[in-house]
Amino acid sequence: MANGTRTHLTLYLTSGYLLLIIYASLYPMAGWHDSGGDPLAFVGAAWPRYYTGFDLVTNVLAYLPFGFFCTTALRRRLAPLAAWLTAVLLGGGLSFVMELLQNYLPSRVPSNLDLASNAAGALLGGLIGARWGSRALDDGRLARWRRRIMRHAYGADAGLLLIAAWLMTQLSPETLLFGSGNLRQMLDLPPVQPFLAERFVSLETAIAASGLLAAGLIATLLLRRQARLLTASLLLAALLIKALAHALLLGPAAAVAWITPGNGVGMAIGLAMWWAASFLSFPLQRAVAALALLFATVVVNVAPENPYLTNMLHIWNPGQFLNFNGLTRLICSLWPFLALPWLMIYRPERNDAFHH
Repeated sequence: MANGTRTHLTLYLTSGYLLLIIYASLYPMAGWHDSGGDPLAFVGAAWPRYYTGFDLVTNVLAYLPFGFFCTTALRRRLAPLAAWLTAVLLGGGLSFVMELLQNYLPSRVPSNLDLASNAAGALLGGLIGARWGSRALDDGRLARWRRRIMRHAYGADAGLLLIAAWLMTQLSPETLLFGSGNLRQMLDLPPVQPFLAERFVSLETAIAASGLLAAGLIATLLLRRQARLLTASLLLAALLIKALAHALLLGPAAAVAWITPGNGVGMAIGLAMWWAASFLSFPLQRAVAALALLFATVVVNVAPENPYLTNMLHIWNPGQFLNFNGLTRLICSLWPFLALPWLMIYRPERNDAFHH
């Protein structure tokens, strides 16, 4: 894979993570108003009376990937020290702007402690990026392995980000298994049909099967070697993430509560369909993935509200995970509408298009 293609991945990662930080920092982006106070008062404010170790660690970790990705991207043109210092300044500047804008959101409170924690995260991430970033993303063993197993294609790096985003959607406890693209939830629209238990099981099965088929084929389309083994491992990882998210957010008893009869049958059908479709030619795989994606998105939007999920949301208090939950919900809602255009522009080199 050419150097230019490698550069795209670090730029995509930095840009994508920048957008995630902006959304999470300003969520829920409602009720903007000017309180009339000094917007810079938070900079010189006294040490906060109430804070938790969780908040400090979260704010450091939130900016650590930004520092890592930004430094790695800048290392293509700058010396390690210059790249690191620039990334730290960009991370600190970004945090300052986000804290400043939080003055105008009634649900957010700007904090100099948050600013310092974010800057520390960018600093630490930048140190890691200056030392190991290029090896991981451009020149090291992991990067060479990625180039060996992935198709040489236009849009391959964007496809990797799509897969990472799809894994992130599994962290949302309020969505159906592999059920992304719910515009009703995003736009707060009422359901189009009433809940009927027998019909809902069928819809749940259809969503799980078609969603798994679409995501599985997108992963397979990216790979030129060990495609079936690696895709199966990815699907297993998604299920483990789903179970872990439910256990952490809702309690250990909920770790496997999402494995309903409908989801169980849907996973089996989707897995069988993906395995069969993985033997098709590249153009047919892409067509099947697009059709499965469209079908899953339509069914998600016409399906009635799941009373189990609705009840769960009433008793679940996201608390410290509120901003993160808003972020995963946004990604879950938008994912199919990003994946479908990618399927249309993804174009492997001629030799790789026919590689099995």
